[in-house]
Amino acid sequence: MPNKQHSTTITLPRGTLDLTYQTNFSGDSKNYELEDLLGFAQRINPKRAFLFVSKVLGRHIPVAPGTMRHAFTDLANLVPDDLPEPILVIGMAETAVGLSAGVHQALQTRYPNALLLNSTRHSQHNKNNTETLLTTFSEDHSHASQHLIYQSADTVTQAQLLASKTLIMVDDEASTGNTCVNVVTALRNAGLDQLQQVHLTTLVDWSLNQNQSHANADDTIATRLSNIEFHRHHLLSGAWQWTDATNPESITMPSVDTTEAGSYALGDTGNWGRFPTLDSTDGFAFYLTKFQAAFNLFNQQAQSEKASFEKEQFDKEQLPQRILVLGSNEFVWLPFLLAEWLETQAQNSTVKFSALTRSPIALGGAITTMLSFSDNYGLGMTNFAYNVEPSNWDLIVLCVETSADSVDEMWKDLDNVLVVSPTL
Repeated sequence: MPNKQHSTTITLPRGTLDLTYQTNFSGDSKNYELEDLLGFAQRINPKRAFLFVSKVLGRHIPVAPGTMRHAFTDLANLVPDDLPEPILVIGMAETAVGLSAGVHQALQTRYPNALLLNSTRHSQHNKNNTETLLTTFSEDHSHASQHLIYQSADTVTQAQLLASKTLIMVDDEASTGNTCVNVVTALRNAGLDQLQQVHLTTLVDWSLNQNQSHANADDTIATRLSNIEFHRHHLLSGAWQWTDATNPESITMPSVDTTEAGSYALGDTGNWGRFPTLDSTDGFAFYLTKFQAAFNLFNQQAQSEKASFEKEQFDKEQLPQRILVLGSNEFVWLPFLLAEWLETQAQNSTVKFSALTRSPIALGGAITTMLSFSDNYGLGMTNFAYNVEPSNWDLIVLCVETSADSVDEMWKDLDNVLVVSPTL
């Protein structure tokens, strides 16, 4: 049963955020409290001035992989048994693509044939021209509002996708429910016309009106999704109200709203969810070998050894004490699996995971430091790393899906940064 309601007020430079909330998880683990899940910060975005900063997502705050995995699994466990199949798990770029893969992987213990598909803001192209858009949709309040969803080139997988009866939409948080409605509408118009149930599955759900009952709040979205049974699952829920400060300082948001393909090609990292897949770990074994080879070379260069790194085995005893693994933009799931693997290998080390992002956030609140640099996709936009102080880490493993030379010079100039690329 949900816990009693709580309330708190968060003061940010451009206004005040009033929250009413309750914890909802009642499984084997302890309830997640607000301070376990969230910090708060100010967006550099005229559409919405505040940001819920997750402490378990590994996006804007470095997090232990084990903590992330527990959150993924606990959230997946809230999804009920006996759902109509086929099942499609869909995640929202860029923030929730790792979360969706983690939830999908946990759900496959009960639903082994569930498909995973993530939205993307990166146009996909290949020489055979087989990568075809299924649909697009808009995330109205986002710094980058347009999303692309791709179909499968495999006819069996595509048929299963179109026959989906249950949609499990995974996101880090829901604020209004509008994105959920936009996604479902787009998918139905694209041919998923057999959907019977939609399960909005988020770490935190702020789309409940604090003056309405839970049921009435559900009805608001369900009414907009005609002939579909609607459910929501979350670790914490509530409602927010924003009040602008008097004469708030004007802001200019960087230009990050693009779905173009950049000048640097995407390397082969397998299919971890940009296209419909049963196995989100596809490509990890290959990427792990790239890390091991790069790490051996990194150590040799640091120690001025002359032996050929290609003939050496990976030595976990050489792993340093403080390791940060960074994913890049939407490429976070395989890097997370790498961080999780390192956590098992380097048992006497501290391993954390975070990611580069195109999301512009102001310093203050949950954002204590900010690095800015050119994106590695060749899109000509600024990317950011938050709460990452390079000198605090013995080794930063920067994981990209582009070539190693696509990485900004800022990272190359740091002697504790190891770049891992599929084309290395």
